[in-house]
Amino acid sequence: MGLDDGYLDELEARTIYILREAFSCVNPLAMLWSIGKDSTALLWMVRKAFLGEVPFPVVLLDTGMEFAEVYAFRDRLVREWELPVANELCPPESSVDQTLPAAARHAARKTAGLRTLLEREGYRGIILGIRRDEQAIRAKERVFSPRNADGSWDPRAQPPELWEYFPYQVPDGAHVRIHPLLHWTELDIWRYTLREQIPYVPLYLARDGKRYRSLGESNITFPIASNADTLEKIVAELEVTREPERAGRAMDRETEDAFERLRTAGYM
Repeated sequence: MGLDDGYLDELEARTIYILREAFSCVNPLAMLWSIGKDSTALLWMVRKAFLGEVPFPVVLLDTGMEFAEVYAFRDRLVREWELPVANELCPPESSVDQTLPAAARHAARKTAGLRTLLEREGYRGIILGIRRDEQAIRAKERVFSPRNADGSWDPRAQPPELWEYFPYQVPDGAHVRIHPLLHWTELDIWRYTLREQIPYVPLYLARDGKRYRSLGESNITFPIASNADTLEKIVAELEVTREPERAGRAMDRETEDAFERLRTAGYM
């Protein structure tokens, strides 16, 4: 076993521990599956944690604007892995905060969709595949992150997490978000995907000198320049690149506080 394998084993073990902790103490529970590289790797570890089963609903917050390849990949994995999938259609853009920039308004539809899902199903816990290294505001997250009744988030009100102890309280009508991948990096995810041979959306591989490094809605996500047309080349590219992961996300190019406004209001 190589050095990377041992490191990946440690990352995997911590994620599986967090998943089992969440399942044992938060009920009812659901997982959001964006169908991107992170949440698909997380779903792979869910199946490892629970002996091949997925013991809670797996939800796509669907704006109707995902890439065709994303929908096709979803349908394939639902069949092959026998996933308990639910599709939550998000409200139209006209229903969200109109003071947000244009691309952020598109993204905010998922916040509204999640709020509708929580109100209808009464989930007390939501598992997500976000990482601290993705974006500065996400670096402030805890593993177990309580949300207010309206889904909003106050980073300053999160309890400390010491020695793998995750204290939290969920007020009536509120929920806690569980983040089992916070300690991973983008490079870790691709190394793990390569090692485990986890399926992934082919848009991540370069075609004609471009590839998608991060997948969002098709109308607000763009490819980056790259010749990485295999997983091995993606890993090699990430070992040297200085370009941010979300360079192809339109909303990250808008006003400086747009993403922070989305996150504090309940965005993933």
